[in-house]
This record gives sequence, C-alpha cells and structure tokens, in this order.
Amino acid sequence: MTSATEHFDVAVISAGAAGLMCDKRASAHGRRVPLLEHADKVGKKILISGGGRCNFSNLDVQPERFLSTNPHFAKSALAHYTQHDFIELVNRHGIAWHEKTLGQLFCDGSARQIVAMLMHECAAAVVDCRAGVTIGEISRDDHFRIETSRGEIEADVVALATGGLSIPKMGATGFSHRVARRFGLGMTETHPALVPLTFDGNDHDLMAGLRGVALPCVAQTGGARFEEAMLFTHKSLSDPAILQISSYWNQGDAITLDLLQGRDAVTVLIDSKTSQPRTQPVTVLATLLPSRLAQALAVRHLRNDPMAGQRNADLQRLGDLINGWSRLPTAPRATPRPKSDEAALTRQPCHPKRWKHAPCPRSL
Repeated sequence: MTSATEHFDVAVISAGAAGLMCDKRASAHGRRVPLLEHADKVGKKILISGGGRCNFSNLDVQPERFLSTNPHFAKSALAHYTQHDFIELVNRHGIAWHEKTLGQLFCDGSARQIVAMLMHECAAAVVDCRAGVTIGEISRDDHFRIETSRGEIEADVVALATGGLSIPKMGATGFSHRVARRFGLGMTETHPALVPLTFDGNDHDLMAGLRGVALPCVAQTGGARFEEAMLFTHKSLSDPAILQISSYWNQGDAITLDLLQGRDAVTVLIDSKTSQPRTQPVTVLATLLPSRLAQALAVRHLRNDPMAGQRNADLQRLGDLINGWSRLPTAPRATPRPKSDEAALTRQPCHPKRWKHAPCPRSL
C-alpha cells in the first residue's frame, strides 16, 4: 500500500472487454489511465466466450439490433467505432477467424488471442493495468476519490465497465450499479438476457425425456423472430434460437416454435398418408425431426397404426403443432438479482426479424 494519492485523468474499473477497449481508446487520446480489475487476471469472461474461441463480433452489426431504453446510444457508438474497425484490429494482429451462421465471427484458435491483442494495445498506449485490486468507497469533491487495496486514487473521470450481473462465478457483482445509484444516475429494470428458458409440470417431464435433442427452428415472441438452433436440456430449452428470444421474452408470455422452419408439416403428413400408407407415423416424422422427438410426438398425438389408419384431423393438429408449438416458460435459468443489485441492461440479439402472426399454437 502506498500513502500518496495518485492522480489520473480517467480511472477505468474492470478489465473485461469493455474496460480494455475503454482504456485503450482513452490512453490513445493522451489521457493518463489506470485499469483496475478485482480478479487475478484480465479478460476472464472473454476467455470463456464462444466456447473458448471468442465470438468477437458480427459482420452485420446495426444499431436497431441493440435493446436499450436509449436507442440513440447505439447509433452514436457505432458511428464512431464499427465492427469493421475491430475486425481490422484483429487482422492487424494476425489472428485467424471464421464466420459462422448469421455473420457471427469466431477465432480459429483461442480466445486468449483476443485478450493478448487487447493487452498489447493497452501496453502500446502505456496503460497502467492493475489486476487483483479491491475497490472500496468511491466519493467525489473536486475530483473522484477511489479507495483501493493498493492505496487511494484520484481521477477526473471514472468509467464503470464491469458489465452486467450474468456470471457471479466469474466475479460479476452489482458494484457498478450501486455506485451509479449513489451518484444519482437513472437506472432501468433488469432482466436476464441470452439465457435458456425453463419449464415445469408436463413440459419439464418432456424436456427431461428429450434431453440432448437439438434441431433448427424458428423461435418467436414479443414481436421478434429468430431462425437458429434449439436444444432440449433436462428442464429447459437452450441454444442460439432460445438464447436470442429470451432477450424479448417477458414473464407470462408464451414462445412459439416452428420446428420445420416454414415447411408445411400438415401437407407433408397428409401426403404421406397416401404415398406411404403402410409406414408407421414415427418413421415419417423421423424424416422431418430428430428420432426421439418424432417418437414423443407420435406417441402423444397419433394412433398406433400405419399412416393409412391415421385420421386427417389428428394429422392436421400434429402438423399445426410442429409449425406452431406454443409453450409458456416459467423463468429464465438465470433469475434476476434483488433490486439492490440490479442494473441498467442493454441486450444485443444478433439478428431479430419482425413477424405479424404466429401459427396457431397447439399443446404438445
């Protein structure tokens, strides 16, 4: 600990992706900036993103794809720094990358390359990076005063870059939100975003029986539509389509899933009754859906007869369900923190699409 108070132009709290970029930009403009991180190393959340390969950007980032109470903020931010600027930085550091679905960009190698790149940029800008620093009280008179485990810091500006409340095991807390409230900043209600959706009752039993089954789908709720993969887990639905739609889901709302992504299931089933009269329904369904899901649907909704023995009304109901399976989630897997730890949360889905009418929902 040092007794002398150090003075800086800007103090950045947290050395995640936002903090590292904030430090890099501020230092590049000649500001004297310390980077204060309470964890033992920087970029911990970057390291686990994208399955360890860091989904570092998207080719089609646009302001309207950010959810915020202030939509103009995204417009302003992206006008000054775009995804192409960051891709150019990645290329300049020789990091190989590839595009996945919907323009998502991942490192060919490891997320560690992105952390190393950002640290190199900060070092070039002479950033004073301090990991393992506990932040105490933040107060203000003529300047901001920050109490830390390594002494007191004084700064003209404090940037809170700790992010949301998403992963407590990674060290996420409500620290910045409490500080913001203390200084009278307006806060908005928070909701979990980009999370699996959980179910109970009969839906829970169904999820458990289909655990591990994955398939492409179209997920819809609240005026948003995502065409991506979904996954059944032991008590929830997950994977990109569900994670994206969770940002638009509100408690009490249903989600609607088209398991054939627009292909007319009723037509396929009715035609199969004529073209494959001796075939068992589960066999026909298995040409459309994963076998375990096909088995579950056949058992619940059709007679134990070949296709010729199925009633058209039953095939119609099952086809409507496949194209418009409506379910009522109980909650996201990650539940909101108490209000004392809530934060203003801006959520970024990748590619929302608008829709007018969902298919007629049926109960599975």
